[in-house]
Formats: sequence, C-alpha cells, structure tokens
Amino acid sequence: MATKTYRRTTSRIVTTTLVTALAGLGLAVPASGATEATGATAAAGSAKERLQRQVDAVHKTGTVGVLVRSTGPHGTRYATAGVADAGTGRTARADDKFRIASATKTYVSTVVLQLVGEGRLSLDDTVEDRLPGVVSGNGNDGAKITVRQLLNHTSGLFNYTADFPALASAEAYEAGRYTTWTDSELVGIAMRHAPDFEPGAKWSYSNTNYTLAGMIIEKVTGHSWQQEVTKRVIRPLGLRNTLAPTTSPRIPGSHMKGYSAFGEGGRGIDITAFNPSGAGAAGAMISDTGDMTRFYRALLGGRLLKPAQLTEMRTTVRATELDPVWPGARYGLGLMESPLTCGGTYYGHAGDLPGYSTRDGVSADGRSVVVLEATGDGSTSDLSTEQAKNALIDQQLCAADAR
Repeated sequence: MATKTYRRTTSRIVTTTLVTALAGLGLAVPASGATEATGATAAAGSAKERLQRQVDAVHKTGTVGVLVRSTGPHGTRYATAGVADAGTGRTARADDKFRIASATKTYVSTVVLQLVGEGRLSLDDTVEDRLPGVVSGNGNDGAKITVRQLLNHTSGLFNYTADFPALASAEAYEAGRYTTWTDSELVGIAMRHAPDFEPGAKWSYSNTNYTLAGMIIEKVTGHSWQQEVTKRVIRPLGLRNTLAPTTSPRIPGSHMKGYSAFGEGGRGIDITAFNPSGAGAAGAMISDTGDMTRFYRALLGGRLLKPAQLTEMRTTVRATELDPVWPGARYGLGLMESPLTCGGTYYGHAGDLPGYSTRDGVSADGRSVVVLEATGDGSTSDLSTEQAKNALIDQQLCAADAR
C-alpha cells in the first residue's frame, strides 16, 4: 500500500510504499528475547545469538516490536525485540498475526497464474477484454494494458493510494479507518488521474494494478479474490493463521498491534483496527511468520504453480525505483528479486501499511525462508530501519546457503 507521506522525500521511496519511513514512537520496551525451536546445541546457540543481535539492530532504529522467523537447513528459529502491545507491554509470540500489506500481492498473483495454467485466462489478455470500460478516461485505456503488465507493474496506471484520504494523516485515518470501499471506487480514484507512462514503457509500483487483478479473478471465477485465495492457497496449505478479510477491521486472536504517527511527529496512535477493503487485493491479508514461511516454501518449491507459470512469475524486469533500499532489485509477477551479498538472488515481497512493515526472503529453491515483521514507524531521518531489515534477511539467507 502507499500514502502521500511516502512521496515527500526521495529517501522514502516515492512511488513504491514498500518502505515505511515515518516518525519513531519512542515507546518504552522491555528487554528482547529469543527462542530456539530446534533444540540447544553450541552451533545453534551461536546462530540464535546472531539472529537476536540482528533483530535487536532492527529494533534500535525506532520500531515498536520486531518478530522474525528463520527457516532452512538449520531448522527453525525465531527472535523478538520490543513489544507486540505497547499498552500492556506484552512481547511478541511466534504465532502472532499481523497485517502483511503488499505481500498480499504474491498470493493474488498466484491465483491469477493458476487460472492461466487452467486455460481460463491469458497473461496477454487485456484489461478491456476482461473488465470492459473499467479502465478509461483521462488517457487511461484498458485495451492497451495486459494482465501481465498489471502483475509486474508496467501498466503505467496511477497508484490510487497516492490519493487515498484515509492514509494521508493520523486525523484522516481516524476519520476513515472503518469506511468500506468497493474495488470500483478504488480504481475510480486512479482514473481521475492520467497514466504515469505508456503501458510497457517502464516500471512503477501501483496498487491499482492489483485491485484490477482481484477484479479479474472475480470476473473469471464468479468468486471474490478472497474466496479464491482461501480455496486455492490458504486451505490446501493449512494456513490456519492466514486470512483474506473483506471488511472486518479486527485482527482475530493473538496479534501484533500497529502504531504510526503518519510522519507528523510525536507519539504514534494505535492503528491496528482498519477496514481492509481500502487495501483489497493490493494489501488486505493477515498472516503470521509460520504461515508465510509455509506459503513461500510451497510456492518456490513448485507446489502451487505449474512449471510454466512459476517461470512466468520469476521472469523479472528491472525496478530501479527500489534501488535506494534494494540495489539491483527486479520485479516479476507479484514477486520481487533482490541480490544477495554472498552471490545469487532471493525472492519475496515487502509489504507496508501504517504501523506494519513486512519483509521476507526466500531462496530460489524455497528451502530457506526468512519472515520479518516490524511495527511502528522506524527511522524517519534515514534508511537505517530498512538497511537493518535487509541486512538481517541477507545474512540469514547467506548463512543458510553456506551450510
């Protein structure tokens, strides 16, 4: 998801909103803790301590709470820092849920590609073919935009969340957090603006693309994208803590609370409750680190897509707008690809809503996965929070690869 706040400085990654660089909350937190899920050995202890130091480094940049799960040849470990609830001081638990924001896009793209594999849809179909008249006006033309261009953000469509009132400020959020939005209304916001460029001319992140992808899923199947993600991904994989909500503003069960000051300075507000219809197929889902790990292992391991469609998903284009945070980043069909310092690349998809920042990384074979959730705004003056999160994922994946 994106807000106008993210467009204020270059360091905040103007058009992507995969970066949450808002004001830190300055909340008091207890000492952090780590748990080893596979038994205590000297080697594992060293790895556990290393993960804890990396989590602490993220927390020290101004986040409220941090939760990380690292899975690979070493087994599974997790570490926490800060708090899941600033009011009670409760520390995060391994199965705490959180809003995964734009990481939702990988699940939605998976469903679209499954439909392609079933012959019910083509990546070369145009938006006009599937949604007649929806993308039009102010220079927008759905007949020139393909499904592929929606999924890899080369459509040129204006990013509706850059003109989305509920995410513009703390006051606006309080006023609009429970509003129900339809997909047509969200796309309508984008249609009030001219496209940023001709389809296929370049890359630019736009949540509008995935709102349309969700609408196409419904047009093809007769069911909402939430129903299809649940039927095709959540239930088959047994993702018990993963939800694709429609309008309920609650995160059920044990969860991490989100806090944000919306770039306005001062103490952040609790923004946990939010009607997810404003995010929709671009970022409405809720999950936990264990379920996200299972999903990415299944996806990259070839259990959710046929080989041809997995190849399409991993076929990337250069995404230079992401360079300030992910130098050399590329983007496929709902999947980011980033270089590793130890050689090779990893996949995943970042996600941000006010108060929540999801980062993940998965090796090309799906065997090693790191999922990180940070709440609060993090650093506001530089990219130190992002650098610490990326360093953690890189070091964990490189350490797994070295074993």
